[in-house]
Amino acid sequence: MASELAAARPASPDGTPLQVLRRLDSGPRGLTDAEAEARLAAVGENTVPEVRTPSWPLRWMRSLRDPFTAVLLCLGLVSTLVASWGTAAVILGLVAVSCVLRATGEHRADRSMAALRELVAGTATVLRRTAGGEEPRAREVPVTELVPGDVLRLGPGDLVPADVRLLRARGLTVHQAALTGESAPVAKAAVEEPGLGERGPFGQPHLCFQGSSVATGTATAVVVETGERTRFAAAHGTAGLGRAGRTGPSAFDSAFDRSVRGISWVLIRFMLLTPPLVLMANAALRGRGLETLPFAVAVAVGLTPEMLPVIVTLCLARGTRQLAGAHGVIVKRLPALHDLGAVDVLCVDKTGTLTQDRPVVERALDADGHDDPEVLRWAAVGAWWSLQLAELPAPDALDEALLEAAGAVGEEHDGVAAVPFDPVRRLATAVVRGRFGRHVLIVRGAVEDVLERCALEPAERERLRRLAAREADAGLRLLALATADRAARTGDYTPADERGLTFRGLIAFRDALAPTAAEALRGLAEAGVTVKILTGDHPGTAARVCRDLGIDVGEVHTVGPGPGGDGALAAAAARTTVFARCTPDDKARVVAALRAAGHTVGFLGDGANDVPALRTADVGVAPRAACGIARGSADVVLADKDLTAIGHAVTAGRRASGNIASYLRVTLSSNLGNVIAMLVAGLLLPFLPMLPVQVLVQNLCFDAAQSSFAHDRPGRAALRRPTVLRPRAFLRFITGFGALNAVADFATFAVLALVLWGPDALNDEAVFHSAWFTENLLTQALVMVLLRTGRGEGGRRRLPGPVGRAAAVLALVGLLLPASPLGPPLGMTGLPLPYYLLLAVVLVPYGLALAAAVRRYERRVPGADAPGTKTPVTEEGAPARVN
Repeated sequence: MASELAAARPASPDGTPLQVLRRLDSGPRGLTDAEAEARLAAVGENTVPEVRTPSWPLRWMRSLRDPFTAVLLCLGLVSTLVASWGTAAVILGLVAVSCVLRATGEHRADRSMAALRELVAGTATVLRRTAGGEEPRAREVPVTELVPGDVLRLGPGDLVPADVRLLRARGLTVHQAALTGESAPVAKAAVEEPGLGERGPFGQPHLCFQGSSVATGTATAVVVETGERTRFAAAHGTAGLGRAGRTGPSAFDSAFDRSVRGISWVLIRFMLLTPPLVLMANAALRGRGLETLPFAVAVAVGLTPEMLPVIVTLCLARGTRQLAGAHGVIVKRLPALHDLGAVDVLCVDKTGTLTQDRPVVERALDADGHDDPEVLRWAAVGAWWSLQLAELPAPDALDEALLEAAGAVGEEHDGVAAVPFDPVRRLATAVVRGRFGRHVLIVRGAVEDVLERCALEPAERERLRRLAAREADAGLRLLALATADRAARTGDYTPADERGLTFRGLIAFRDALAPTAAEALRGLAEAGVTVKILTGDHPGTAARVCRDLGIDVGEVHTVGPGPGGDGALAAAAARTTVFARCTPDDKARVVAALRAAGHTVGFLGDGANDVPALRTADVGVAPRAACGIARGSADVVLADKDLTAIGHAVTAGRRASGNIASYLRVTLSSNLGNVIAMLVAGLLLPFLPMLPVQVLVQNLCFDAAQSSFAHDRPGRAALRRPTVLRPRAFLRFITGFGALNAVADFATFAVLALVLWGPDALNDEAVFHSAWFTENLLTQALVMVLLRTGRGEGGRRRLPGPVGRAAAVLALVGLLLPASPLGPPLGMTGLPLPYYLLLAVVLVPYGLALAAAVRRYERRVPGADAPGTKTPVTEEGAPARVN
């Protein structure tokens, strides 16, 4: 039991292999089945905790956090207390519909995510013994059953299933992009006395970590940490808490939450003030007290955009369904779709996003720096025979690029021997037959290591170093080539033969660009989205990729503590396009600095090193092939790591946000005008200007018509800018257009006063209520058509589509309902034809004035053809240039 308890405690991977094995109470022959079973019971399975799926009641409670939903619930309860059963039923029904739609949409997204979850690896090859005295046998065991002290074997293509300390290694390189963001494989070796890595534990050659994968070579290693104690799981942090794991400014608020809350609380204050004002005014001027309470509640409801939770949920749910069906994009959190539409800065990792995660040959240079195809040919010959004679399962990334660039080479020579790549000496050698009785050694490897083995004068060696440094500064990855002509022999070739070489030249590689990256970047720039690159790669490499894609790089910033702390970082974030050598925390700090500067920030990442930034961003995006931790922390999951898919998602977000903005513009301006008119009319008239049931029916008709905004398609102009629901801009807009609507209502009052002037002046309540009911629905139909978001190409307003059809139906209801059999129960009556002509006297000037006001507003306010949008600006306030 002591050994199991010792294995359950963290074991330091430092020290010699023998010391680590002793600390883990293991040995080179691995564990017995009984030992492994006991340790598994003590330390638990080798799994990373998954995000818990919330229950249905919890989903409902989350839906009620929406400010308007909460206010509607309160108004429904108040209506119940004053026995206004119809109003209460409708309001509470809207609340229930909104909660069901939102909870159902999120449940559907969770089910899609569950279908995407994949295990990090299925099985691992470990050395296990049935009993202590038996010889160990290599066997495949589930990754979940690995325990500290297990000795496992790794080969090309294997995923590292736990944190391990290397015992033996041959030509081992691993991909650590999921942990560090570095695109190039990292050399590893089973060094006896490891020192402190230059870049922390990930830079130490004797350690490999869960989440990385073997690129080349083989190794035997001992497991030191499993499950939630691995560094891969440590990056998970509080991912199980979902978006609560966020950091940075307004960590618990998305852009959608902040904007809707800003508008909500202003309107909520008006709604809370309205009933007391109505009650006090009627009591003081008309002697009517509590009998006006139902009317006061109806007025408050009239100011409320009752359908906002439903419209928002419908718009976002419809957009997420279309994204999932057409582009394979899964939106896990409905408000994240709006946040995508509001994104004006998108931060991406270079590896796998802008590049294809593989190198390609840029050019081959001779010792004088001139292009020389023979250098490429000899390097490809060496790669070919290394692959054949070293019994490698597949070429590494650089050798594969050489063979692809050189074409069919190698078979014209006879291979003799190969000394495979070693991460310590950083060389690979192939030997082929040359002239009669001669062998040719072809040595490829790191520039410095090849130069050390060449017969060169010090001045010449220094010149070649400068040549290599010049190419490296241009963002190219270099491989040096040297050859030697030796007498043929039958003995084995060893690294000792790599001496006295003749330097032949350099092969320069660049990262292969993603085929859709350049076009996608142009599309994002046209949409007003600034792209910033956050990478763990070398500054020169990152800058080269950006230049190849046509991105204005400017100064590449290397993130670090430095003077000025986060204040200096915030200043750098505003002007910098490329951030290199970023650690996971550095990426999160850059994203937080951009958010603090007022930007809505999206982050695209796929590795454990991207998790802090994914949580910090307003909207985190990960591809389907990302590690499980990144997928669990993201709000949006893409079918592929492709910026084109981001463009589709941004467009869908702006379309949904544009429709939400249209609804808010229309309903708030119309409601505000009606409320102002009702408050004034309530003080001037000897009767209530509209019965509570009539207010309710009017709202129901208007709300039903406005549900068409969920199916509208805003014009292209509305999709060219980030969409943000800005409270101040909306309040200015609805105040101006609400006042215009109130003027139309007052004009209606004046016309009705003239018509009804006589002994019973304004005492015909049914006629007044019917005329005003009809006028209200007609003006609201006009507002729906004229205030909807977006123009068509060439500045022409598009055909209304579903909104226009809904507005036409609304107008017909306003004209026909008072004269229908439903009119008398609602306190209304049919109007003679002259009354409709008089209403036209009011409506025609109102429609012309409204159209003129809209044109003036769109000319005066930049981007007003898509109200609620923002145009990127510089610190001086001028329109920004988007790279």
